[in-house]
Amino acid sequence: MNKYGAYVKFTAKPGEREILANILLEAAAAAQTVEECEVYIINLSETEPDAIWVTEVWSSSEAHKASLTQPGTKDSIARAMPLIAGVESIPVMPLGGKGL
Repeated sequence: MNKYGAYVKFTAKPGEREILANILLEAAAAAQTVEECEVYIINLSETEPDAIWVTEVWSSSEAHKASLTQPGTKDSIARAMPLIAGVESIPVMPLGGKGL
């Protein structure tokens, strides 16, 4: 299994987490029709009031990169950028488990 995965931490500007989370949830809904996107889950941090974690698994790193060039994705990124104070991404190699 040569899949691509990532845990991405978005830190919203103070007071902007809910709006940013809604944009990410829209992206998750759009990903339902993208066969190469196998997991795209939006998580709120219980300990950091401005943090949102995205858990994602793709069929390959190339599929993930290609998704970033799609018009809908570019639109979501443009709307989200003014709300973001920081982004940290931890790439992982999914091995398997429930849901994969």
